[in-house]
Amino acid sequence: MKIMIISTNKKSYPDTIILILDQGEGRSTYEEKNNIVQVKDEKGKIVGYNFFKVSDFLDYDKLPNGQVKPDQKLLDILNDQLTKAGFDDKLELGKPTLVYGFVKTCEPHPDSDHLHVTTINVGDDEYQIVCGAPNIQQGQKVVVALPGTLMPNGQQIWPGELRGVKSSGMICSARELGLPHAPQKRGILVVPDTFKVGDEFEPTKCDELLACGQITL
Repeated sequence: MKIMIISTNKKSYPDTIILILDQGEGRSTYEEKNNIVQVKDEKGKIVGYNFFKVSDFLDYDKLPNGQVKPDQKLLDILNDQLTKAGFDDKLELGKPTLVYGFVKTCEPHPDSDHLHVTTINVGDDEYQIVCGAPNIQQGQKVVVALPGTLMPNGQQIWPGELRGVKSSGMICSARELGLPHAPQKRGILVVPDTFKVGDEFEPTKCDELLACGQITL
């Protein structure tokens, strides 16, 4: 099972790791074994795990407060805990979900005077995303939050609809990405053509380009 989001909330849920594997449907059910809670949606699909008393098996204080970027070492530790608790599932690293994308098409929304319906290429896949930014245009390279992304403000990105049109992700502004030098005006972040479609978003690199004026809205 590929992990989408790993996070902590050290103030509200101390000594806990929260794993989100998928978007659930309907009411959740829970099964607890040895300080691990498995979460399923109403169709029986596993959508997450909560690990409690994390400091018993890793250095919890070294984990960031918020999103945790997983590596294979952390996954091996979590999988070992799942096995010891009696769960058969194996966690795997997923692909990055906050990536650079190419605006392949950009058309007016059929039921809005300011929204656009875009097709975004992210390398191996394409996504339909509804965007309300005034500066969105065909041919741009942008930063895309695909389904399963946890944004800096805590917002989770999942497929949905905007005015009756399906939208699978979000084209991001510098402010939504939490960049320190983000302009205080509306508009998505347009990155240089030299950026490779499908590569993982690099916040430090993009903020440096914003600060020196090489990226503008």
